[in-house]
Amino acid sequence: MTLPAPEGRRGFLRGLLAVGAAPGVRPAGAPSPVASPSPAGGAEERAFWRQTLARVARPVLESLAANRLRAKMPVECPAGRIEERRPVTHLEAVGRTLAGVAPWLESEAGDAEAGQLAQWARAGLEHVTDPAAPDHLSFTAGRQCLVDAAFLAEGLLRAPKQLWQALPSPAQGRLVEAMASTRSIEPGRNNWLLFSAMVETFLASSGAQWRPEPVETALRSHEEWYKGDGAYGDGPRFHWDYYNSFVIHPFLLEVLEHMGRVTRRWEPLREAAQKRARRYATVQERLIGPDGSFPPLGRSLAYRCGAFHLLAQSALRGELPEGLAPAQVRGALTAAIRRTLEAPATFDDEGWLRVGLGGHQPGIAEAYISTGSLYLCTAAFLPLGLSARDPFWADPAVDWTSRRAWGGADLATDHALSE
Repeated sequence: MTLPAPEGRRGFLRGLLAVGAAPGVRPAGAPSPVASPSPAGGAEERAFWRQTLARVARPVLESLAANRLRAKMPVECPAGRIEERRPVTHLEAVGRTLAGVAPWLESEAGDAEAGQLAQWARAGLEHVTDPAAPDHLSFTAGRQCLVDAAFLAEGLLRAPKQLWQALPSPAQGRLVEAMASTRSIEPGRNNWLLFSAMVETFLASSGAQWRPEPVETALRSHEEWYKGDGAYGDGPRFHWDYYNSFVIHPFLLEVLEHMGRVTRRWEPLREAAQKRARRYATVQERLIGPDGSFPPLGRSLAYRCGAFHLLAQSALRGELPEGLAPAQVRGALTAAIRRTLEAPATFDDEGWLRVGLGGHQPGIAEAYISTGSLYLCTAAFLPLGLSARDPFWADPAVDWTSRRAWGGADLATDHALSE
């Protein structure tokens, strides 16, 4: 078992020692290798999620609403990359933050914290699209802008009332123009095709002119790149990383859902996409260890708990696989959020995220990583869009698979997806 950072070990070890032995698994009196289920119920965990997401999102949205995001947000990135990353990192922060907080803002319009964040977000979106504003952001300053225009589009689709319909008409028009301008950026032959598809999906959903070709290319290419057992290649080749969750499954599901309201052209692809996503959600839940850690595989580890975008989205959509209890997923995601966002030095003195997976670890940053990139961690919080009465929050705590397995509990067999 991997222990937490030194500052967290004392409490962690107390938790281990407090657990009794499981009969028939360990000798009587022997300590359990896995802590017992958290005594916190769904209400307490939901409060923790809200507090943590607000802590992450507040510096971005409050600064943006004040027209001070570009002035206040630090730009941490690999040495020698500052001039390349500075023009795009602020749009990263905005798009990724809104993609994650959107369901909470949409469902909690009467909640003071969510209401304040939504108000800041709307004011900020007006600044983003105002050429005279200090926080006006270019959507074509670099290829990276296509990525984060797509995440912003995803956020607008997830909160149509709070983030789109409530915007003044001039800001809506400027935002449509900004989104359409990203068509000048040629996506790579990989998961980037889905960014172009998401932009067109937003344009179609908003009633603007849209192009079917990027959607067709993205959907048909990913059909070709499907490798089996719920996993797609990132392009023709398979990669051991979290991009099936960061981008591929979530974007496929949402493009197909929203485009299905505009045209039936791609409806035949939805059933297979949903089936594959359910299998990948099963895999994701099993990747979260008893202590909330998960394998540090592949690129973009600085997105932290955002690695579980798909698992969180599946819970939000009510599309968890059979046998995976919502409260079980709640426990697993809570553990991953705590492990990645409560680690020492995760935030700087002003509350901005710093590069790392389990603390401040600048060495894990790829050339394309900067401060704005880090806000994809908000994708783990999507189930805040569910009512407090939903089983995800209301059901009693249930251990997730790794805790049961390494605690000696009996388990059902796991099987690959047959297609």
